[in-house]
Amino acid sequence: MKGAPTVSNEDDARIRRAESLRSRHPAASEFLEFYKHVVSFQKRLRANMARANQLKSGGVALAGLRDELDLTVLLPHFRGYLSVVESHAPHALAESARQFALLPSESWISSLEAYWQHAGIYDQQVGAFAQFLPRAFLQPYAESRASLLARAPLQTTPRLCPLCGSRPLLGVLRREGDGGRRFLLCSFCLREWAFRRILCPTCGEEAEDKLPVYVAEDTPHVRVEACNTCKFYLRTIDLTRDGNAIPLVDDLAAVAHTLWANEQGYTRLQPNLLGT
Repeated sequence: MKGAPTVSNEDDARIRRAESLRSRHPAASEFLEFYKHVVSFQKRLRANMARANQLKSGGVALAGLRDELDLTVLLPHFRGYLSVVESHAPHALAESARQFALLPSESWISSLEAYWQHAGIYDQQVGAFAQFLPRAFLQPYAESRASLLARAPLQTTPRLCPLCGSRPLLGVLRREGDGGRRFLLCSFCLREWAFRRILCPTCGEEAEDKLPVYVAEDTPHVRVEACNTCKFYLRTIDLTRDGNAIPLVDDLAAVAHTLWANEQGYTRLQPNLLGT
């Protein structure tokens, strides 16, 4: 097999960003510290996948991303992953990992396959935190699969990921010319795709006066982009305001934004690993 991906520096960047945000966001410090251990495991898993040479490149249909869950590669590492979670997670999640480790491997397989087939497509508001175990474990595999798929030219502004059909986790503003261009970050495979600035990714609302934006003074690069028509919101990381931000990590630290949105009656389109 050719073209197996090598471990990128992305995991190291996520670890460094989590460390830098811990002291600035006390409400999220415990989870950010735990997240560093999760990403360290994900980095090792990526390396093991690359060595196993299991990720095929080229000639994969766009609709086939979810067809490639290879448990012969993944399952041998699952018990070690549960040990990492049990050793470093907040109490409730650590206990969940301990209990999950006692289950037969058939239960592990069922949980992983169910998440792989359905995550990001159906409503994940209920029990989002409970999905942490399969989600964090499978994330590097999904991300690696997506990196090998060719991107088809976009003729429209899709509200779902063009690769896997999942809902967006985040918006990302990247500098382009004198302003910023908006992208959406997939909640499943973590690929980005371009998206219009003034448009609700949930219901398609285009009226600017129905699309309020909330920005906290202490984190001006993190935006809550809400919609008064459907009452959903998307958190957006503005890299034009902070070029050092790592969207996936900065999102985990933005606990205050979640509280504000909930108080205003908005629901997040797709929750993060923390379930917020």
